[in-house]
Amino acid sequence: MLVGVPGRGDPGVPIVDPLGAVDEVSGASETSAAPSARPDPAVVAGPPADPDLRLEKFLPTPAPPETLTGYVWPLPRGRLTHGFGPSRWGTRIVDGETFHDGIDLATVCGDRVVAAHEGVVLAAGRRFDAYLGWRGDLAPYADRLDAKGLWGMLPIVVVVDDGNGYRSIYGHFSRVVVERGRRVGAGELLGYEGATGRASGCHLHYGLFSPLERQAFALDPDVAGRMLLPTHHTARIDPLLVLPPRPAPGSTPTPAATRRGGP
Repeated sequence: MLVGVPGRGDPGVPIVDPLGAVDEVSGASETSAAPSARPDPAVVAGPPADPDLRLEKFLPTPAPPETLTGYVWPLPRGRLTHGFGPSRWGTRIVDGETFHDGIDLATVCGDRVVAAHEGVVLAAGRRFDAYLGWRGDLAPYADRLDAKGLWGMLPIVVVVDDGNGYRSIYGHFSRVVVERGRRVGAGELLGYEGATGRASGCHLHYGLFSPLERQAFALDPDVAGRMLLPTHHTARIDPLLVLPPRPAPGSTPTPAATRRGGP
């Protein structure tokens, strides 16, 4: 499970929370597929995008997930070990329930993790939270990491601007081969499956969200208080809404557009 924090000083330098749920790994039991419909993330309202709600209808909104195309599986041979949605292991709060805000996929340590969609790398490494949609001041968290020397305990993460109003989050790499500013294509190597951060086994955490989203997920208040993190971040969507049907073992992943009858 990923949690993070924007870097202090340089808004382009992010960070992460080492307290993800340890059960979201390759050893976790298979879960059923996430709901086919987008859950209502509203459960917790973050600060309104504009205090003058009369302007709300003029503000940009994210494209509906069903219109997104060009996605492939980021761990093509991966087994779904933890789905998006209510979970006893989650640290987000949605409709009063603990919630897992992405999907976990697992194969073996060192397997290839590829870009789920073409885009530009916003962050690669242990400092990435500036791109995760946190709502609030992250300086106290960064100060805590500095004071306690915790940076090395954080997961290695890649965040990619998918070029369609959404951002893909890939977490727990053992090593990455891309750097900030690089343009990648769908299916291009980002790095290798690992267990960095709070994980008890090798896996990939994959999350997807739009910075234009007005709804927010809450963070478990105990975690927020202990880690000095903001209490909310921009709501995520279920990645299974944009990924194509799961490929057979050994097959080449195909873009989600084929499922929707796209070109």
